[in-house]
Amino acid sequence: MEALINAGGKGTRMGKCGIEKPMQLVGGVPTIQRVVDALSDSRHIDRILVSVSDNTLETERYLKEVGVETIRTSGESFMDDLHQSFRAMHGNYVLTCPSDLPMLKTEIVDRFIDFFQPGAMESAIAVIDEDTVRRVGITPSYTREHNGRNWVLSGLCIMNRQWTIDGIYLEEVLYETSSEELAVNVNTKGELELARTMEAVSRIP
Repeated sequence: MEALINAGGKGTRMGKCGIEKPMQLVGGVPTIQRVVDALSDSRHIDRILVSVSDNTLETERYLKEVGVETIRTSGESFMDDLHQSFRAMHGNYVLTCPSDLPMLKTEIVDRFIDFFQPGAMESAIAVIDEDTVRRVGITPSYTREHNGRNWVLSGLCIMNRQWTIDGIYLEEVLYETSSEELAVNVNTKGELELARTMEAVSRIP
């Protein structure tokens, strides 16, 4: 399966800090590299493409230096970038992932892909229960009710590539998880510090 990492956004919620959001360090490693590593080690992923834009030129330079394939998109909106990227890809289904999940682990990716059933499913979205998100110290900006509980979108998805390009509605199946690693989606300075703290704690024997 091909994987697309979205790294072309403006990162406005992070504020002015002199460093592009995908290049923020967690555990001494750029966030984008941590996501690339998690996907690269997946037994299901055979190609990774990272969408960048004029908003993330530093990220683009870094990725080219380390040999990661990139595509330059407009950076105007998520859907515009998604469509431009999907046209450069070839598989029937694509795993999409934001560049701001620094705690993402390969085993999480593999479990999500194992859950997905090509043909029987058109798209799948990984969601985290709201209690888990709040427990790690994040106040969700949006929740979705399902089966009597509230869920938070992680940004990790699998989509029918051609149907997305053609604008065909995709029936979504929710992959429900309580993974704290997926809960930390770094959009603000506070969330960045939280990710750094969690990473440091994870290294303690």
